Amino acid sequence: MNAKTAAGIHWSFWAIGAVALAWNVTGVTNFFAQMNADALATMPESYRAIIVSRPLWGTGAFAIAVFGGTLGCLLLLLRKSAAFYLFIASLLGAIVQMPPWLGITDATIGLGAFLLVAALLIWYSKQAESKRWIS
Repeated sequence: MNAKTAAGIHWSFWAIGAVALAWNVTGVTNFFAQMNADALATMPESYRAIIVSRPLWGTGAFAIAVFGGTLGCLLLLLRKSAAFYLFIASLLGAIVQMPPWLGITDATIGLGAFLLVAALLIWYSKQAESKRWIS
């Protein structure tokens, strides 16, 4: 079967989708941790200060980023082209929620990685659509 599944989809599609889903589920877990007072209490003071002072729109953008990415990955694995639009929403949510985190080195690196992954998923979903792996 030369590196393809029975449906003609390269095995890497499933691997990339699964890894991306795991990455985004980690973001959802982080979101729920930030919304939980007990989990929030275990975070460094600098993170807690940003999370507590974050405006509602920042929390909403964070939710759009992580839930959009997770739903996008699920749709990608279900071979639905609507994943592309959720990945765009996820990237936009990540960009909007970034400003409070920009001076914290660890957080900035993490956000940079998130932006890169979100951008790559937008690109990859278009590639998968052009190969007719999703529709």
